Amino acid sequence: MSINTRISLGIAAAFAIVVGIVLEIGARGEETTANVDRHERVVRPDSHKLGTPAPDDKVTFVEFLDFECESCRAAFPVVEELRKQYAGKVTFVVRYFPIPSHFNAERAARAVEAAAQQGKFEQMYQKMYETQAEWGEQRVPADARFRGFAQELGLDLAKYDQVYGDQATLERIKKDVADGEALGVVGTPTFFLNGTKLEPESAADLKASIDAALR
Repeated sequence: MSINTRISLGIAAAFAIVVGIVLEIGARGEETTANVDRHERVVRPDSHKLGTPAPDDKVTFVEFLDFECESCRAAFPVVEELRKQYAGKVTFVVRYFPIPSHFNAERAARAVEAAAQQGKFEQMYQKMYETQAEWGEQRVPADARFRGFAQELGLDLAKYDQVYGDQATLERIKKDVADGEALGVVGTPTFFLNGTKLEPESAADLKASIDAALR
């Protein structure tokens, strides 16, 4: 083999190595970007947090929910108990995901968001589940009832009305829905823990997942 041939082969091999490294770095970059995008879809900067979040957000528990969903109402006391047990250790996040077949679900989400704009997100969130049996599974608009909740919570009703009917409020809810759909959410409640979708069969499963994440 001539010297020129050896040099050519050496250059070719070196080039192949460089190309391989570049491709690997590119793949890692795409994977990192995908992970970042997924994390941003699970928790947005404007996502609502319940209670006192963990100082470092090391463990983040996210629920995509529908206020008219009976399964969500059944899960509500479980989540409330988890919040008590892990207060200050776990960050609990709520994302809107009203199901189209639920007549008042989107209205309920708008009412909760309108309350959130006056610092009463958690109170209205709880109110919806506590009263769901009164207005859920009906084909009658619950706007007046929800406005009554706002009055009970001492909200400025003029501001509540403005936010409740604002297109931006609806877009805020739709953004949550779009994120949920991109993450594979097809029903409610759907839970994520540190970005991973959970498939719990019981409250004990949720607690075990949280305990594992804290360790």
